[in-house]
Amino acid sequence: MSNHSTIKESVNRQFSRVAANYATSAVHAGGEDLARLVELAGLTGTEQVLDAGCGAGHTALALAPEAGEVTALDLSSEMLAQVAGLAATRGLDNISVQQGDVEQLPFADNRFDVVTSRYSAHHWPRPERALEEIRRVLTPGGRFLLADVVSFDDYTTDTFVQTVELLRDPSHVRDHTASQWLTMLRGAGFQAEIAFIWSLRLDFATWTERMATPSDQVAMLRRTLDFAPAEVQRTLQVEADHSFTFAGALFYATRSEML
Repeated sequence: MSNHSTIKESVNRQFSRVAANYATSAVHAGGEDLARLVELAGLTGTEQVLDAGCGAGHTALALAPEAGEVTALDLSSEMLAQVAGLAATRGLDNISVQQGDVEQLPFADNRFDVVTSRYSAHHWPRPERALEEIRRVLTPGGRFLLADVVSFDDYTTDTFVQTVELLRDPSHVRDHTASQWLTMLRGAGFQAEIAFIWSLRLDFATWTERMATPSDQVAMLRRTLDFAPAEVQRTLQVEADHSFTFAGALFYATRSEML
């Protein structure tokens, strides 16, 4: 079994068992980054949209009222069930769900006008491959909006970011830095820029409960944050209850015809 397959199975397993938690997650259901993403999508009511790594579907749900049709894709069938349920509750009949892998998108070339991905890309084992696939399914000049947690250029802080992410969720791959994402996007054939940067405060108890992190790993997380160097604690704004603040970035990219 390849390492990539193992990672994807871990993602599927981790998120399938907590799908309902993500349907009610305030971090995923709202935030200024989601509003900015919808605005930048520039939908006029006719566009074919793909939400790649949709989770419980909050981005797809936010885009649907202004889109022609939204396809929500995820590895987890349990997450897709949450999407379908929320869409039905809101009376949105232009959202369809598709189980699949962002590194092997089950769609024809030039299928979508807009592709989005929010809080998913840090689980991609081969982000360059995923970006190539996203470019393939976009129409010429199509828009790709990527929103995710990003790490820090400081190596020490980056080490602690990846450590706490893995302790909380073993399916985590990597929080890339903003500059790394720009390099990957441009290398995959996109014209790309950072459209919005925000601070994402994570309540420690809610953050670990949402992923159902085992109690021994929660204890390790607390200890890791307690003993982080002072400069890391300042950067992450670690609080007395171990809540902390990550950075997020929203990238606006268009499919370039120049590779």
